[in-house]
Amino acid sequence: MKQLYLGETSWQASAIAFGNWRMDALTPEQAAKSIDTAYDCGINFIDGADMYGDGKSEQVFGQALKQTSVKREDLFLQSKGAILPGKRYDFSKQHILDSVDGALQRLGTDYLDSFLLHRPDPLMEPEEVAETFDELQQNGKVRHFGVSNFNPQQFLLLQESINQKLLFNQVQFSLMHTVMIDHGIHSNMADDRSINRDGEIIEFCRRMGVTIQAWSPFQYGFFEGVFIDSPKFPELNDKLQELADKYDVSKNAIAAAWILRHPANMQVIIGTMNPKHIIDSAKGADVELSRQEWYDLYMSAGNDMP
Repeated sequence: MKQLYLGETSWQASAIAFGNWRMDALTPEQAAKSIDTAYDCGINFIDGADMYGDGKSEQVFGQALKQTSVKREDLFLQSKGAILPGKRYDFSKQHILDSVDGALQRLGTDYLDSFLLHRPDPLMEPEEVAETFDELQQNGKVRHFGVSNFNPQQFLLLQESINQKLLFNQVQFSLMHTVMIDHGIHSNMADDRSINRDGEIIEFCRRMGVTIQAWSPFQYGFFEGVFIDSPKFPELNDKLQELADKYDVSKNAIAAAWILRHPANMQVIIGTMNPKHIIDSAKGADVELSRQEWYDLYMSAGNDMP
């Protein structure tokens, strides 16, 4: 499994991460099998959040981990917090502290390797967040920090106030969600794809040495469905199959390899609980697509070039 130096630090982890957001539907025994499979594939980075399954996903993961041969210290555990579904985003000190304590209890661990603020809070007070991060780091509960779905100015506003380097920005990116690169390709054009919708997240993160974590790598729209084998995208699936046959892997592996081929040194978060699909997707970390293959996939997904 390809390894990444995360956030330009000496902290190294797998290029593909295992997201536990669907784990609430599994028994601890089923979840243990998924964890063992991921680890056997070389995946040692686990992503979760307090809102996944209303906390049950992390709880099941914590129970399942005890049934595996995987040691806690061999994993990089990440959780996210700050969303109260349907109510608000909350970056207040007490809410962040409660989110971390809740994750630690559910996961059955004394510390998180990383904690991310889960979507921007317009009411964020950077100085309060800074005080909170310092406390969490000093008491050993969180080693590193990051954010999710932040644009560059939101990121800088926080980074300039805290003492820790933000290592991650977790954002949606896939062959069917390419807004982060579309406007760059259509620079100086007047069409819809030329619209800058995110403030150059990719270029910003590359300059700042921030690792982009790509969520929903096989989805289209906003949780509308999976594009792999979908009849809605015949041209894309034909190209995925062509390359899957060439490299003797699955379509999922090629879709993951497309993300990893980008020089931004991204990390792909897969969310499947199916052991076979985990194995199939993990193989994408060892596929090196050519430049032309990367562009061929981009074009087959319905994109164009000026």
